[in-house]
Amino acid sequence: MKRNIIIPFLLIITAGVIAFICMIKGYDDRPADSLMYNDIAQTVRENFDRLDAPDSIATVTDICVFDAEGFLVYPQDCRFKSLSQAVNAGYIMIPVNDGSTFLGTAAIPDPDRLSYDMTVRKLITAVIALVSCLLAAVAVYAVYTDRNVIKPFAKMQDFAGMIAAGKLDEPLMIEKNNVFGIFTESFDIMREELLAARKRENDLKIREKELVAQLSHDLKTPIAGINTICEVLSVKVSDEYTLGKVNDIQNKTHQMDMLVTDLFTAALDDLGEMSVSCTDENSAVLPGIVLANDPRMLTRSDNVPECLISLDKKRMSQIVGNIIGNSYKYADTPIDIRYSLSGDYLKMSFTDHGKGVPEDELSLITNKFYRGRDVRSSDADGSGLGLYISAELIARMKGELICSGNGDGLTVTLLIPLS
Repeated sequence: MKRNIIIPFLLIITAGVIAFICMIKGYDDRPADSLMYNDIAQTVRENFDRLDAPDSIATVTDICVFDAEGFLVYPQDCRFKSLSQAVNAGYIMIPVNDGSTFLGTAAIPDPDRLSYDMTVRKLITAVIALVSCLLAAVAVYAVYTDRNVIKPFAKMQDFAGMIAAGKLDEPLMIEKNNVFGIFTESFDIMREELLAARKRENDLKIREKELVAQLSHDLKTPIAGINTICEVLSVKVSDEYTLGKVNDIQNKTHQMDMLVTDLFTAALDDLGEMSVSCTDENSAVLPGIVLANDPRMLTRSDNVPECLISLDKKRMSQIVGNIIGNSYKYADTPIDIRYSLSGDYLKMSFTDHGKGVPEDELSLITNKFYRGRDVRSSDADGSGLGLYISAELIARMKGELICSGNGDGLTVTLLIPLS
């Protein structure tokens, strides 16, 4: 392929060089003709008083005659009006004398300069011809290269970018006369193998998430049983020490239940099965949801504005439970709950009085599995799923979860849409 491109290119260049050499051989550098100059001076001297006569110096072409002061006297259509202009143009100056009297100056073109100018014009023509040939060759080469090398390579490059971006469904078509044909076929085979590998990986991930969801669901039954036993023992046992231990077990059971619920919900989210079913509810249901998720009675609420809200009671209970549970683990202080109407939303804010969260982490704590620097360095248990699940659930209810802080605790605000 390279030889088929280079040989015509070299032939065109060679032809251009030969043409260039042939054209510049026409230059003939001849010495000045003194005899001719003397004849011209003699002719002008003899006819100086009758230069306009038809038979005077008409045989001398391209001649301009100037008087002793340098002004034009012949011919009237000469392109030079003064002697200095002819000198600047490179004309040869021939003085005309009548004995000791200086009559004027005859100016004729320099034959050598004319020859030089002609040679320059030929050189320019040759260069233009050579450059034209080169450009034509380059154009042909560029078109060929673009069609047979660059475009196929660009397609392979785009295809590689699509593979890197994970778009493996579109095959790479093999074109006729494609110089990258074998590589194109190899690329497409690689795409098919990657597509098959991705499918296997996705299948494994789905089975893994289904297993997590199933185990989380199955764990809720023994946890519920432990909680029931603790409730029975708290009624039957009168010993203070034993009763304290039963309460500890029940609190841990509640934490385990929340963690398992979070894992189960996160698995459903990964499987695309985490859903909400909103209904119109009176805002008076919110205090009951808070009470059901506050076994330690740390919340302090103000009055709820009377209004209708759109929510999923079961999911809202999970959201509130996650927020209060986080406050239990990381702040362990009273929790102030404030309600207010804000546009199309009922605003419900939970504020604890713990260490709070650094400002640069406020936008991160709702990310999946994210746990703050202070939390990671502490002994508090957690999976980093609580606020993530809460934010996802409230978003599916057409609301929003916002985290903020002013250096004195953390405020989690729920925007619950009005009906």
